Amino acid sequence: VQLQASGGGLVQAGGSLRLSCTASHSINVMAWYRQAPGKKRELVATITAGGSTNYADSVKGRFTISRDNAKNTMYLQMNSLKPEDTAVYFCSAQAAIAYWGQGTQVTVSS
Repeated sequence: VQLQASGGGLVQAGGSLRLSCTASHSINVMAWYRQAPGKKRELVATITAGGSTNYADSVKGRFTISRDNAKNTMYLQMNSLKPEDTAVYFCSAQAAIAYWGQGTQVTVSS
């Protein structure tokens, strides 16, 4: 499975960004992770092909994960961004093993 992420960038605090991740094959569980400098990679949100979602407490109410199964594409709508959201964001497809896309940088300025 190959994953291609896009949509990162620089935004001011309070702004919004939308990340996209397109997979070469359909996978049931997809997820977004992020890794800030000097910190461990952390789970941001997951979504199943049926649309069930889970979020990290730190992003609940601000981020929305969604997917278009026909396009094998997952999205992460990020609103009310905070400087602490600054990180490299990775998309992942989770099957017997985890597949990872390249990261996309999100920088939130204060």
